[in-house]
Order: sequence, then C-alpha cells, then structure tokens
Amino acid sequence: MALDPTLAHTWLQTALAEARTGLAEGGVPVGAALFHRDGRLLGQGRNRRVQESDPTIHGETDAFRKAGRQRGYRQTVMVTTLSPCWYCSGLIRQFDIGAVVVGERRNFTADLDWLRGAGVEVLDLDDAECIAMMRDFIAARPDLWLEDIGE
Repeated sequence: MALDPTLAHTWLQTALAEARTGLAEGGVPVGAALFHRDGRLLGQGRNRRVQESDPTIHGETDAFRKAGRQRGYRQTVMVTTLSPCWYCSGLIRQFDIGAVVVGERRNFTADLDWLRGAGVEVLDLDDAECIAMMRDFIAARPDLWLEDIGE
C-alpha cells in the first residue's frame, strides 16, 4: 500500500519539531521519526552530533535507537526532514525499513534511487519549511554543515 501524502505531512511535523529543537541546541537541524504504517510513533530523534560530540548520532539513527527493538522493520516508515545520507540509507537497507518520507532533498541529495532499487518506498515531500530551515542553517554555519556531511 502506497504512502498517503497527507498522513506523511502529518508525520513530518514530528520530525520537524525535532529539527527545530536541534537547531535551538546549536546542532544541525535534521529531525526524524520512525512510525509503524498503522500510525504508531515508535521513536523520534534529531541530529545530536554537536550536542553529544558523537558523529554517529544523525536524526535517523537517533529515532531508530529510541524506537528500540522491533520484530521487524518492513512495516515501518522513516520520516526525515532531509534526504538521508549514505550512513542513514545503509541503516534503512540493513534493517529493511519499508518506506522513507523525505522532507526535502534540495539542500542535500543522497541517492534515493539506491533505496528505491532495494524495494524501499520513497516519498519526497519537498516541504518548504524543511528547505528553508536547512538553507538558512547552511548559510549561517557552512563550517558545521561541511563537517556534518564529511567534507
């Protein structure tokens, strides 16, 4: 069953709240949430690389960890404010997460076709708030942005 864009926008609000919190804490504004397709919120998180001085805490990995153990992940949806990097895309594939909702991919474009090729349903919402938040962050903190993406 294909993702409902209206529901995906609702779920994105959880990830956006996390991104806003991360930005207020001085971090990179990427938020994520892991939902079951039935609508249950399993976990939510944000990029806390700066706050925790831990390069492995991306929004998606934080949400995934906070969701705790699941019997399987095929019926889950990772909702993220920004197109997932290779590290987070690897997590999605490793655990067979069935779908990804991307808030935006204008400011950072990972290879979403790689996920699609593995059978992951991808919905790009091209959300104006996600785009503006990341664009403004990159303009204000290019050093931190380049560090975050490994350049």
